[in-house]
Amino acid sequence: MVISSDELRKLDKVPEQIYVFELPVRIWHWTHAFSIFTLIFTGYLIAVPLPSLHGEASMHFIMGNLRMIHFIAGMVFSVGLLMRFYWAVVGNVYSRQLLFPRIHRKVFWQEFWHEVKWYAFMTRKCGKFVAHNPLAQIAIFFFNVILALFMVITGLALYSQGTGDGSWADVMFGWVFVIEPSSQLVRMWHLFGMWLMLFFVIIHIYMSIREDVHSRQNGVGTMISGWRRFRDDGPMDPQ
Repeated sequence: MVISSDELRKLDKVPEQIYVFELPVRIWHWTHAFSIFTLIFTGYLIAVPLPSLHGEASMHFIMGNLRMIHFIAGMVFSVGLLMRFYWAVVGNVYSRQLLFPRIHRKVFWQEFWHEVKWYAFMTRKCGKFVAHNPLAQIAIFFFNVILALFMVITGLALYSQGTGDGSWADVMFGWVFVIEPSSQLVRMWHLFGMWLMLFFVIIHIYMSIREDVHSRQNGVGTMISGWRRFRDDGPMDPQ
């Protein structure tokens, strides 16, 4: 059953559940989440190294292993992002919200500000949305498209310094150092992006759990089963 939030508002009786997130989207979401946690953990330790250990470095190689894990997680993050972009084109209408939020519509911004007030505890009225609400769509587009691409580009540019001149990473991403010759500054921007991503993760977890507890639809469970389930507790608030 494919139904939009606009159509949902017009229904006399809201369906108990709607299949929203297809299996490829759910697999990407949890793989993406795992890679982000791994990247943040290893990235922080790379930026703030552990204290030195006694003995030869070759006997420990802790930082080398951390960098290797970071690189692997970065590749998983990058490939997964490309696959998600592909599915945003060929998948169902809900999967397209990642790349194509409907910002040209007046009702989108009305619902956006309503959700801002909802999460800021400025209203007790909550709406029902089939997939992501407008506030979530804007946040996901910024963090999972714009910021994610920035992290992939700067991360692979830094990776190209280890693979050397003429390597695939250097050919594809070496141009970053034409724009910004300072490797240290690129690292600082990459680190800043990591903190922004951590901020997004914290807010995203809060919003998802709050949906389960206080709103009129499930939150976390939607990305596990793919089904959006609604609580039939009266008519939907007009937005």
